[in-house]
Amino acid sequence: MAGLGRTITDLSQHRKAWKKLLETGIPGGTGPADAASAGRLHETAEFGPDPGNLRMLSYVPDTLAPGSALVVVLHGCTQNAAGYDQGSGWSALAEQQGFSVLLPEQRKANNPNTCFNWFQVQHTARGMGEALSIRSMIDTMVRDHGIDPRRIYITGLSAGGAMAAVMLATYPEVFAGGAIIAGLAYRAATDIPSAFQSMSHPHGLTAREQGDLVRAASNHHGPWPTVSIWQGTADTTVNPANAVELLKQWTDVHGLPSTPTRQDRVDGRAHRSWSDGSGRVLVEHYQIDGMGHGTPLSTVEGPHRYGRTGPYMLEAGISSTYHIARSWDLIGTASDVVDSPPLQPDRRAEPTVLPPGQTILPPGSVDDRETVGDRPGPQQGFQIREVIETALKQAGLMK
Repeated sequence: MAGLGRTITDLSQHRKAWKKLLETGIPGGTGPADAASAGRLHETAEFGPDPGNLRMLSYVPDTLAPGSALVVVLHGCTQNAAGYDQGSGWSALAEQQGFSVLLPEQRKANNPNTCFNWFQVQHTARGMGEALSIRSMIDTMVRDHGIDPRRIYITGLSAGGAMAAVMLATYPEVFAGGAIIAGLAYRAATDIPSAFQSMSHPHGLTAREQGDLVRAASNHHGPWPTVSIWQGTADTTVNPANAVELLKQWTDVHGLPSTPTRQDRVDGRAHRSWSDGSGRVLVEHYQIDGMGHGTPLSTVEGPHRYGRTGPYMLEAGISSTYHIARSWDLIGTASDVVDSPPLQPDRRAEPTVLPPGQTILPPGSVDDRETVGDRPGPQQGFQIREVIETALKQAGLMK
């Protein structure tokens, strides 16, 4: 009952947003081009143990060299694999550069908003639930397509980003690197009430406490996958303070200090990195000032145009897909630009601009936990309708 009480308190504080969300629903899909993108993807019906009841979709170029890389791409809430692929441009880049893409897809039967269940312990432990389903898919890709097991990477947005953090923690020996976009640290939540809490105001654990959560998730003792963290400062769905928790978690796992090795700007966006003694970047953080909740894209200008704007796919003047792939050495000698005309940004998905001078993560310690204002917005993607309606009724906010 204590957990329900916390949920009711949170709902009471933001009752207008919750009621509007329940009345109108959440925009689904990623646009009219979903069908075209779906045609690029191949579904594998049988892929081994699947306790999470997920769909396995993939893209493999016609000419794939033996020992090529694999990128696992996890969509966000209200999205599907094909739509997120089109929005992010991962399969287009894979075709161009000669690697494969695995796109696990959530089913509405598992989560009404097609969120990966990163907040349920039965899906976030090694050898269980959705985590094991994704691991089975990876094994199938390695076996069927001659993937180099040393070149497996994972990325995701929002709930997909949180699930990517789950996979990096529970199966660290599988991945060479991961990229978490608007996501949350491993074990940031263990049920629905704590998911609400973490998304709006995460508990500030110490770096050691965060690192211990990862170390306890498996018997692995290193080496650990590299981690790239991307976050918009105007995100009202996943509080940007969650990026701080992710930084604390993975710098501690890698045994790195809180102060970054390097601070610079990439495509005009703030970038910090932590490197080992040889200069190899182990952890990095991109801060996209003024961007809301979504995957940062560059679709209208610049040499690295990938993807298409839409809900939660945001024109930000920097391509996360390109820079993540480059950090994983997936960009070869082929042209860096997909041969397609520039796309006009979707005005519905434009980032919100912060007041002048307001920022989230100034260069310096990863222990800085500033937040954007004091009003977390609607927690898109983690609304289980029945639970919310019950809580609202008990709080006297619905009849």
